[in-house]
Amino acid sequence: MESIIEGRAWIFGDNVDTDVIIPGKYLRTTDVQVFADHAMEGIDPEFSSKVQKGDVIVAGNNFGCGSSREQAPLALKHAGVACVVAKSFARIFFRNAINVGLPVMEANVECSEGDIVKIDLKKGSIEVNNKTFKGNKLPDFLLEILTDGGLVAHRRKLQKQKKKQ
Repeated sequence: MESIIEGRAWIFGDNVDTDVIIPGKYLRTTDVQVFADHAMEGIDPEFSSKVQKGDVIVAGNNFGCGSSREQAPLALKHAGVACVVAKSFARIFFRNAINVGLPVMEANVECSEGDIVKIDLKKGSIEVNNKTFKGNKLPDFLLEILTDGGLVAHRRKLQKQKKKQ
């Protein structure tokens, strides 16, 4: 994972819950492609066919509220979303996103759909339309988990390092 993410903005409002991110009827599988194919279907049924690898979701308050389903950030990640920026996140979604390797940042960003958003995870800043917005910088240990590809990959890396000692 790069610490600089640049992509096209998709705008969503407040209280985007996990059931609209990945509707429950698709949870009977472990196939992440199914999740990707139906990402954000509850709000925009065409989202998965329009989103491109590297795009960014910019949202309002309480993004990812609802259930604790880990499939919600997985659906976004495998649909091609490179990062989710929101005014605030439901805590379980925030942690699930880190665990599966989907970068997230809390920030109040003003932009329109289609604008190019540049996120600096290390600095905790977002640039769009020649404006810089301050976000909540992730702690180094969370950035390390993201860099390693998520919590499972991070733990495997640590175990390999431990065996070498």
